[in-house]
Amino acid sequence: MKKNLTKLRVRYGETDQMGIVYYGNYAEYLEQGRTEWLRELGFSYKWMEENNIHLPVVHMTIDYKSPAYYDDILYVTTTLRKIPTFKIEFYYEIHNEADQLLVTATTALAFVNRTTKKLMKAPDYLLNKLQE
Repeated sequence: MKKNLTKLRVRYGETDQMGIVYYGNYAEYLEQGRTEWLRELGFSYKWMEENNIHLPVVHMTIDYKSPAYYDDILYVTTTLRKIPTFKIEFYYEIHNEADQLLVTATTALAFVNRTTKKLMKAPDYLLNKLQE
């Protein structure tokens, strides 16, 4: 399935007193991976919201393998798990510059109509782009 690689640097404020990335910040790294995955397809969250779609996270799992540290360069690989229906599911791996696996994770996001707040099917424009 469709993959994206996002490069980022650990900022000082994302670490604890030991210089290790605080565990809660990995959710933001996953979000960066997702938004860049979507942007590479030609869409943005902003554009989707302007077109009446919200994408709330409805499920997330994270397995921590090894810590990341202040100023590390991280690579977030974001992979679409399957063609979306009412939700879209991603698998992630985060590696450091030495290619050490630090984190594996999954997320599921629901397609929600921004106006009615009801669950909806994945939009055709996204499905068509994925089938190209």
